[in-house]
Amino acid sequence: MKVVILAGGFGTRIKDVDENVPKPMLKIGNYPIIWHIMKYFSSFGFNEFILCLGFKGNVIRDFFYNYHLYVNDVTLKLGDKASLDKLYNKVKENWEITLVDTGIDNMTGSRISQIREYIKDENFFITYGDGVGNIDLKLLTQFHKKHKKILTVTGVRPPGRFGEIRSSNNIITEFNEKPQTTSGRISGGYFVANKKLFDFLDNDNNLVFEDKPINELVFQKQLMVFNHDGFWHPMDTRREHQILNDLYSRKKAPWVKWKY
Repeated sequence: MKVVILAGGFGTRIKDVDENVPKPMLKIGNYPIIWHIMKYFSSFGFNEFILCLGFKGNVIRDFFYNYHLYVNDVTLKLGDKASLDKLYNKVKENWEITLVDTGIDNMTGSRISQIREYIKDENFFITYGDGVGNIDLKLLTQFHKKHKKILTVTGVRPPGRFGEIRSSNNIITEFNEKPQTTSGRISGGYFVANKKLFDFLDNDNNLVFEDKPINELVFQKQLMVFNHDGFWHPMDTRREHQILNDLYSRKKAPWVKWKY
């Protein structure tokens, strides 16, 4: 199954972190968040990606085109006999990445519609390039294939706005910084779609996937929810960027299934 990642938005609320790169390229640790998302999918055996590019898409293209240069130790020879030699190949990612320019101002529905020709399998993933979680992608896929509807969305518990403390006899026994809430769900992305989804989309630049297409699927009873009670966290603000980096630096990032 291919993984479609929406990576073309402006990321207005988080521009103050680094206005020179698109939001999916903001780093958690040494790598951009989109790399973390792809690495997580890859840990379940999903290694084919389609990136829907838009705002500053050239930055994402450059990163993956020059990936070997960025992650390996290299020797550069300049002058008449210029060359680049890898001293040690550190690349472990066996990925196939299709980079598609889906427009600067286009909305999500239009972006997904434009990659139709690259989807050959019956089902595929759709997710956003700005949020991480520890969703069981194997169970999600099984759930989607079993119910045979057109679209499955992962329902998540949003992070709480405030820290939570637990105590016994006034002694703090547990302190959680913004834990997941225990009531209510929102869409966390991590969709699984049947190819029939494209019948609900078109190339109208203003088509919002989460609006008309989703509502039509709801009306036709073709949208199911896969409930996830574990970790999920967006990265829409500077504060959320700091939270994810803090988790990663302390080696407590629930989405990391690989060696730090």
